[in-house]
Amino acid sequence: MTKLRLGYIGLGRMGKPMAINLLKAGYPLIVYNRSHGKVQELVNLGALAATSPKQVAAESDVVFTNLPDTPDVLAVALGKDGIIEGAHEGLICIDNSTIKPSASREIYAALKPLGMSCLDAPVSGGDIGAQQGTLAIMVGGDADALEKVMPILQVIGKTITHVGGPGSGQVAKAANQIMVAAQMVAMGELLIFAQKAGANPRKVVEAIKGGAAQCWTLDVKPQRLFAGNREPGFRSALQAKDLNIIMETAREYGLSLPSVALDNQLYAALCAMDLGELDNSGIISIIETLNNEALRIDEE
Repeated sequence: MTKLRLGYIGLGRMGKPMAINLLKAGYPLIVYNRSHGKVQELVNLGALAATSPKQVAAESDVVFTNLPDTPDVLAVALGKDGIIEGAHEGLICIDNSTIKPSASREIYAALKPLGMSCLDAPVSGGDIGAQQGTLAIMVGGDADALEKVMPILQVIGKTITHVGGPGSGQVAKAANQIMVAAQMVAMGELLIFAQKAGANPRKVVEAIKGGAAQCWTLDVKPQRLFAGNREPGFRSALQAKDLNIIMETAREYGLSLPSVALDNQLYAALCAMDLGELDNSGIISIIETLNNEALRIDEE
């Protein structure tokens, strides 16, 4: 059976390993990225290079986008030389970016009349999940379109959930980021609290991981922090961007999210300190500054 022709637009920290996994699975792949060096890496692995998103769409059965923010996705999907100009009957567009739900619905409404199907399919799992093909993928859009591309998504993700109609995948990702930010801030606070109050934070983490506080964040992040490693991972600047999306969406619906509002301010402060390139667990830097207490990295 002939495999569907795939296109991938956006070869960043997440997009590049995801595109590589699609290539490894034997799918014909055409790629586009503003930075040509990353395109060449994929070409060296067997992909074709495109000169525009329009060309990617025109030469694909399924086109993925994975871009930094809402304006980037809108421009690539609906702008000059964008996907809309290469649209054709049956083309399926899958957006792996994290953007505003309202933007996903706008793209769906613009491309659906052209015979296209659009799925908003943001991911969670970080760069390791992208490399290993174990991402969680939250999908909004038409169920029949998802059914057609499910074997493709199973190459890049381990858990694929159809949340609902257009924009629902982005709503789920926003909810995910509410929890992630809260956990990162809470972890930073508990580590500094434990240390300043005279307990070994390593031992505290071991003690509480076996109870109600157990979570992925405590399973993975403290060990990196104790080793002095605050490299991403998932960049704090992107966490800040996602929190902005959540707050903008909350205002659209008249919602009050006080905890998110505080986390949003903390990540904004981290970025203002030129620390946005740190892992999102690097929010501990703000907690350290507020308490004049640096997490010790030499404890055993």
